[in-house]
Amino acid sequence: MSAPATLTWAEINQQTLVADLARVCALLEARVAQLRGEAPPPIPAPRPESDPPSALDMLCHTFGLSPFERDTLLLCAGVELDGRFAHLCAEAQGNPACTYPTFSLALAALPGAHWDAVAPTGTLRRWRLIELGAGSALIVSPLRASEQVVHYLTGMRELDERLLRMVDLVAPPASLAPSHDALADRLATAWSRAVGGPLPRIQLCGESAEDKRAIAASACRQSGLRLHALGAERLPVAPADLDSLIAIWDRDAALLGSALLLELDDLDGSDSERARAATRLIDLLGGPLLISVRERRPMRQTTLALDVQKPRPDEQRVLWRDTLGPHAERLNGQIEVLVGQFNMGMGAIQAAGDEVLRRIELDNQASDLALASALSPQPSALPATLWDVCRLHARARLDDLAQRIESTAVWDDLVLPDGQRQVLRDIAAHVRQRSRVYEQWGFAGKGARGLGISALFAGASGTGKTTAAEVLAGELRLDLYKIDLSAVVSKYIGETEKNLRRIFDAAEAGGAILLFDEADALFGKRSEVKDSHDRYANIEVSYLLQRMESYRGLAILTTNMKSALDQAFLRRIRFVVQFPFPDATQRAEIWRRIFPAATPTEGLDVGRLARLNAPGGNIRNIALNAAFLAADEGSPVRMAHLLHAARVEYAKQEKTLTDAEVAGWV
Repeated sequence: MSAPATLTWAEINQQTLVADLARVCALLEARVAQLRGEAPPPIPAPRPESDPPSALDMLCHTFGLSPFERDTLLLCAGVELDGRFAHLCAEAQGNPACTYPTFSLALAALPGAHWDAVAPTGTLRRWRLIELGAGSALIVSPLRASEQVVHYLTGMRELDERLLRMVDLVAPPASLAPSHDALADRLATAWSRAVGGPLPRIQLCGESAEDKRAIAASACRQSGLRLHALGAERLPVAPADLDSLIAIWDRDAALLGSALLLELDDLDGSDSERARAATRLIDLLGGPLLISVRERRPMRQTTLALDVQKPRPDEQRVLWRDTLGPHAERLNGQIEVLVGQFNMGMGAIQAAGDEVLRRIELDNQASDLALASALSPQPSALPATLWDVCRLHARARLDDLAQRIESTAVWDDLVLPDGQRQVLRDIAAHVRQRSRVYEQWGFAGKGARGLGISALFAGASGTGKTTAAEVLAGELRLDLYKIDLSAVVSKYIGETEKNLRRIFDAAEAGGAILLFDEADALFGKRSEVKDSHDRYANIEVSYLLQRMESYRGLAILTTNMKSALDQAFLRRIRFVVQFPFPDATQRAEIWRRIFPAATPTEGLDVGRLARLNAPGGNIRNIALNAAFLAADEGSPVRMAHLLHAARVEYAKQEKTLTDAEVAGWV
């Protein structure tokens, strides 16, 4: 049956569906005539497959329906699409109230009947093409065509409404970075080679969910498939609900040519119910299935695992230029610096670039003069707007794992010997020039080990370790995150490494400064291995050092007891800065700088204050408490306020002020 060339597929499909329904309607009329003892009407012959195939033809071919199963499906769909069917069903069953099809009616009225068509494992019920209602017996229970199948027969190609609430349609990208395009090709090739056999489960392993979505969608486009994504948080955990999801998805995926991307990136290991649901779905789901994970997971089925890395630096540079368009030329080559600091995927680069362009437009910076001002190199070697937008995009995941510290400290807030200040400036230089030395000058080609910039800040509490980290973050215009190692270390074997891995992986995108506080919780003298816990403790330390050595940003460890650290570990840290307890001269300088310019003071004697044997952190606490006392009195900050605040601070530490320290204060 070849249709005229002037007809659209929708028109062809409508004509063939009407003809198919008319034939089943005639079969019902023949059954009614038989019950009445009348001559049956002529029955149209089954039509040949149309060209192009109708929706019904494609459905029958996809699921291998027999002629009887095809007619049974049409019988059920006819009740939804043709007003004559309900009346004929009632007459054909001799019951005015029975206006719906049953298996009894199908077996009696339709040719080629076979009993296995009604079985739960039969095609009609297994694929949820028809739904069986409640009845006194199987054979007289109501039958109804699935709503989604009815829509499909009429030419609509949409997922079941129940699926639409759970999955997202993923549009393929206009283009991919070459390294990602190669992964999409591998994925599509793996599917093409498996035609006629079981399809491999594809694992996409890596940090960037956006990049994995783009690769999967591109591979699906090559394979003629549509991609839908299902997040772990939407997975039903009740077995009945999960099995229903699997059955409905298998049906719709076969009808519509769809692949599923199961996103397990953020599946919490403590959510055992959802983890079991994910495993069951992976085991039972038919059709093309991809699993997005951060790390490979074991599976029973044949699996192809692809590691998805961020685009290479040269690819990121191209992505930035494509995203910023003509504005990229006004950056005067500073994209190199941007790529050297922020390791972003394609989706993140496009989102950040679009945000910058939107800000420019909102700020009315379309003129050449304004645009040049917005995009000209800043002292930090990059436009402030673009740099800050990248910081915002890079911090999303890390905010959930560590405490972000707003860096307000500047170099003048640090009172340190010249040697220590110079080491801190060297650290800043290493971070600033990392891209030039590693990438442009070729040091990265010598191997990845040791390319991370690590530092150990050692000194008593309050001597300025955290302040120094803040100064570096402000100098480099980077985010600073504080991680309490005592909270990261777990008594459960393997959990410490997992916690550290999540932090480093999340920080990689923006190269944030990571401040690991209380390193003594993990870095003690290397213990003699007496049991498994000793052995795994050493493994945890080695893992942290290994990640610090490969981390693209700056990782800082702090300790109050440098002597407790193993020398073998110290050798693997690039910078060690000793923060000494301030002497009287340094304490005097701290007191001179401690009060903001707007704070009213009266009669403060810096020389006497410097006799107080306290480090900078305690001095700040005393100054702040004294300011509150003075404010409450409505007076300037005086020595008496500081004396009271000092006693409170010392009492907190269970120390006693000596006469030598506070003599002459009041």
